[in-house]
Amino acid sequence: MVSNRAFIDTSVLLYLLSSDTDKADRAEQVLTAGGTVSVQVLNEFAAVAHRKLQLAWPALHHVLSILRAALMVKSVSLVTHSRGVSVSERYGFSVYDSMIVASALESGCTTLITEDLQHDQRIEGLRIFNPFRVE
Repeated sequence: MVSNRAFIDTSVLLYLLSSDTDKADRAEQVLTAGGTVSVQVLNEFAAVAHRKLQLAWPALHHVLSILRAALMVKSVSLVTHSRGVSVSERYGFSVYDSMIVASALESGCTTLITEDLQHDQRIEGLRIFNPFRVE
């Protein structure tokens, strides 16, 4: 289901810090399976974890170091930015979601693990997978 060919979105990682134990457990399974994130994902994670979840700086540094060790981290380039803008224009996604899609595509991933887009949708060969969906 999940592999190193998977790109993991910010919201999935944020569930690691959730009091919803079902979603936290599922997020941990995703993380344990490995995958790729972009620097954008780490930035969004840090911003939300500190500002909204009130995670103290030392704890945030610790969690980020775990994420960086467990996952492949890709930079966001001008090429990624341009592709993201094109994805936003073509599919009508927000610019931020489109940058995640573009990062996944640029990283050679085949699956984007997110709850923010339609499960099982295909975008230029990239499959959207929502690990929290209820069947």
